[in-house]
Formats: sequence, C-alpha cells, structure tokens
Amino acid sequence: MTMRKWRQGGVVLGVALWLAVCAQAEITQWLVGHFSVQPRQGELPSGWQPLEFEKIKEHTRYRHIVDEEGRAVIEAHSRGGSSGLVRKEEIDPVRWPVISWSWKVDRVLAEGDATKKSGDDYPARLYITFAYDGDQVGIWEKVKFNAIRLFYGEYPPVRALSYIWANKLVRGSMAANPYTDRVQMIAVESGAEHVGSWRRASRNIVEDYRRAFGQEPPVISGIAIMTDTDNTGSEATAWYGDIVLSDQ
Repeated sequence: MTMRKWRQGGVVLGVALWLAVCAQAEITQWLVGHFSVQPRQGELPSGWQPLEFEKIKEHTRYRHIVDEEGRAVIEAHSRGGSSGLVRKEEIDPVRWPVISWSWKVDRVLAEGDATKKSGDDYPARLYITFAYDGDQVGIWEKVKFNAIRLFYGEYPPVRALSYIWANKLVRGSMAANPYTDRVQMIAVESGAEHVGSWRRASRNIVEDYRRAFGQEPPVISGIAIMTDTDNTGSEATAWYGDIVLSDQ
C-alpha cells in the first residue's frame, strides 16, 4: 500500500470517528416538546395535537406565542374547561429515563383539591402515559382492556404519571387521582409562592413509576400538557417551555 493510500485511509478513519463521536453526543437528549422554536401563525409545534374529551364541551385554548420576555412558549388559558396537547410517541423509558421542562402559572386554584373529584383541576400539569402491557394487569382487567380495544380499535394507556402544580399537596408528595388509581399524581410544585415565575423541573420517570406502581415501566405511549378548570369552574393561565428527555 502506498503512502498516499495510507494517508487517505487515515483521513477516512478520522472522519468516521469524528462522526461517531458527534452522533454519540447528539443522542443524550431528545427535545420532544420544542416550544422555543419560532411560532407559526395558528400552528402548533411539530408532533403535538389537541387532546379533547367527548363529555367536556368547553376546551382549554392553547397558543404557540412569543411571551412578554421574548421567549417562544405554549400559552394555555382555561375558563371552566378542560383539554390538553399531546405528543403520541413510543418511547423507551430505560433509554430516556429523565424528563425536564419549565412552566409558569398565573395562579393556583383556590377550590382545587387533589383528593376529590370536584377539585381535580390544576393550572398546569404534565402527563406521561404508558402503553398497555398485559403483564401489568389482572385477568379481569385484561378483559376490560380487550373490550375497549375492540370498541375503539386500540388499547388505552395502562397507567399514567401526572406531574402537577397543586395548591394543597406537599411538594414532592404523591397521590392517586380521585377518578382512578391508574393515574398517580406528583406535586412538582405546590402553593402560590412561585406564581408568576418560571420554574424548572426534572423527574426520573423510571424511579417515579416504580414508586407509584411497584413495577418496571412499560413503553411510554405519549406525553401531554394540560391546564384544566372544569371541575371547579375556575380560570387559569399557564405557560409551558421546552420539554426534554435525557439519558441521565
């Protein structure tokens, strides 16, 4: 082999190694909610869609805006209504165990109460839903899940974690949703101390799922944000910044 070919081979190898290092560096984070991108008039960020409920007629209004501080965010305004924005995506929680985000609210809900159906409203929350896994349900629950699949054409989520901005729960505490214990809520923020200020949050999904359900998490089926006031008939506005998944 000539010296020239040796040099060419060295260059090719060097480029390949450089690309491999870059690729490795790029996959440590996943911007699943890229809300800081410049908004397009009347459009939602890529990959996100409305999440509405058949029995709730009044929906929360979501807008992709540039706020007064000059940052692009999702603004959610709810007046006695409920709906969300969701990104439906199959995600391996072992590969992406940590979720981080920022949010801000204009108030906490005076009549909100995480222990009662009548108080199950929050100015801001972030949901993580998990795909149906037959190993995580009993025989009668399997029958119910299969019936739902036959009727709707797909399985509903088997469980969910809901990270909330509460008004009464102790910060960091966990409580079952008053409608179903298949949704466990974690008070990432609580009370009015930080109302009007941007707050950053980071949670380990795998650890929270183990704590909530005593099992290993199945595949994530979606991530959603929601501002809802239908049960209390209240009004609230929230702002959501980027949502990032990472490997640590």
